[in-house]
Amino acid sequence: MKTGAPTKNALLLLAAVASVAVLSLAALQPQSAAPLPPVVDPGAPGKAPADAIVLIGGADLSAWQNADGKAPAGWIYKDGVATVNSTGSIMTRESFGDVQLHVEFATPEKVEGHGQERGNSGVYLMGRYEVQVLDSFNNETYPDGQCGAVYKQHPPLVNACRGPGQWQTYDIVFHAPRFDAAGKKTAPGDVTVLHNGVLIQDHSEFSGVTGGNLTPESADPGPIMLQDHGNPMRFRNVWVRKLGVSR
Repeated sequence: MKTGAPTKNALLLLAAVASVAVLSLAALQPQSAAPLPPVVDPGAPGKAPADAIVLIGGADLSAWQNADGKAPAGWIYKDGVATVNSTGSIMTRESFGDVQLHVEFATPEKVEGHGQERGNSGVYLMGRYEVQVLDSFNNETYPDGQCGAVYKQHPPLVNACRGPGQWQTYDIVFHAPRFDAAGKKTAPGDVTVLHNGVLIQDHSEFSGVTGGNLTPESADPGPIMLQDHGNPMRFRNVWVRKLGVSR
């Protein structure tokens, strides 16, 4: 009997058998016992997710107080925008540990000074670890003091600044340091930061607290602080999500 190339029907049969074999192997693989993740409404574009705590963008600045803890936040608040007015840094009344934090900020439109004098502020996690805010648009300063630096510890990977007066975003994922029962640090804290959608810190570890910290390093949660460095900075649409992350 003369043999030739497989017929079309034979090829289809072989493909079907192969597909069944692959599916059977996949079915034999162990499945995760983890529960399905909860559903979170991400919110409309530019708005906070449903499970977020809105810190700036609501009716007032009641979520904040002066960083000395002795008075309500003194910054000017109008139409969802908080403006620094040299009344001191502000911190949240609530304390946090691991978080996802979204911050929108604008440096002054009028350029005055240079280096660290231009649009200087900072976002502090737990009141101890600063992600620098600065007008670094055509403004040279030391690398670990630029906008997006973990201040005096890690320069940003790139300079992603927009020009003076323009709104910019930070999206921050922060993991607090870990301590054992005796109070000994077992793992450093770390931070990942996207500046205007660009990755600028990638799991950067803190060697300790940064300058201007409110309290020493410890296992205790702490507030989010926005720094008043004497420049009329503006902040809007600030929200935070608590993370139940184990490491």
